[in-house]
Amino acid sequence: MSISKVAVIGAGTMGNGIAHVFAQYGYPVVLIDISDDQLANALATIEKNLARQIKKGTIQESDKEKTLKNITTGNYIPGNVGEADLIVEAATENEALKLKIFKEVDASAKPGVILASNTSSISITKIASVTTRPERVIGMHFMNPVPMMKLVEVISGYHTDKSVVDEITELSKALDKVPCVVEDYPGFIANRILMPMINEAVYSLHEGVTGVEEIDTIMKLGMAHPMGPLQLADFIGLDVCCSILNVMYEGFRNPKYAPCPLLVNMVTAGNLGKKTGKGFYDYTGGGKELVVNSIFKK
Repeated sequence: MSISKVAVIGAGTMGNGIAHVFAQYGYPVVLIDISDDQLANALATIEKNLARQIKKGTIQESDKEKTLKNITTGNYIPGNVGEADLIVEAATENEALKLKIFKEVDASAKPGVILASNTSSISITKIASVTTRPERVIGMHFMNPVPMMKLVEVISGYHTDKSVVDEITELSKALDKVPCVVEDYPGFIANRILMPMINEAVYSLHEGVTGVEEIDTIMKLGMAHPMGPLQLADFIGLDVCCSILNVMYEGFRNPKYAPCPLLVNMVTAGNLGKKTGKGFYDYTGGGKELVVNSIFKK
């Protein structure tokens, strides 16, 4: 493979996880974010997660040191992406923001670079359309938490060259991930299947069929899911779930993808799940034990 240097744009949950994995597998990574605080938090998170890996016995102390040495940080795209062979955008799931980033990246990156987006639902073809090299643009959708989850959804846009798909597929394997190649349609595959299930779980709660704990217990014990759909929605972020459903609704014009009114209300109220302390569950007590949010108690 021709990829030896990587840039990751966005130092949030997904961005720091992606930087962690590339650095752990020997790739020099520059992690870029406009916020110094976000970059500091990202490095602290990576160090904490590496320490957790040492405790579990999956890596050694020397691996942690090498990983951290492979990561540098920067605030601006120009000047920080010029040497990268692969640039992975991992900003907030906002179409306008992603298009702005890709325009800026396209103007600053060297010829032959691969431009990847970690988007979970936004069209790779549309993202590629704002660049001068749509054949080099691809989706590289990691799962959260990135260091633990094996799947990488590799999304081929309308113009994506097959050689780029092949290279990202092999790169994913080199990161000890399992790549699955899909075509560029709303929600791709992971979220096209997952989000309607989460939405139907919310509808079942909204219509009073049963409660939060019952819905999650039925899916865990009856369908062997490791986490119930409402707890998973809290973990993903209810705003993210709502955004992905809206992307699919707009893309397919099919009412089955329209987010449940209860989900919309919760997002409007700011109860976004674990990251805000309240969603379907209440995490304000530390989150060690799942406590159903008081508004959902019978």
